[in-house]
Amino acid sequence: MGSRMRQPAAQGTTEAGANPSLPLVAAGNFPKVFVYPFFLFHMLMFGISGFLLAYGVGDVIFLYMHGGIAIVVYVVFYLLIFGRDQVQWMFINAALGVVGIYSQIGWILSLFGRNAGDYPFYIHAVPMLYFVLYTFLLRQLLLDVTRSRDNAGRRRMVEFGYVAISLAFYGLSLWHRA
Repeated sequence: MGSRMRQPAAQGTTEAGANPSLPLVAAGNFPKVFVYPFFLFHMLMFGISGFLLAYGVGDVIFLYMHGGIAIVVYVVFYLLIFGRDQVQWMFINAALGVVGIYSQIGWILSLFGRNAGDYPFYIHAVPMLYFVLYTFLLRQLLLDVTRSRDNAGRRRMVEFGYVAISLAFYGLSLWHRA
């Protein structure tokens, strides 16, 4: 009694792992036609407000309350919609891409005549996490729009293109700042 039975993952979904508080499969049949427009717009608005709070207002406590709560909520939704495996890779890629993210934050700040080095490291946490969440959503959208999520060959090509375009954009923004 009270034990939860494991069910096999549905096709196109990923297992959420051994943690019983997480769903066993991603919501593979969740209406992505709603997910992407809603989250792209919603997260863009929260990302802009988090950016303005971080680099404009200077109230670190409110920045972390506003941004921290929103980021936790987004991660919970991502776990439910995309599954634990995809979200785990989001954080792995973010850890590997800190330099890229830092260059993008620097590039955006340069549009306002500022530099990333003008702010203490802890100020960058919320804007960087929004950047990670937003680029993750863009990648998921690209996988679904190109219908490559369940096609390994097509997915490799799409992911290669995504990485190549990202690196080119990062390089241009670093070159622009130099």
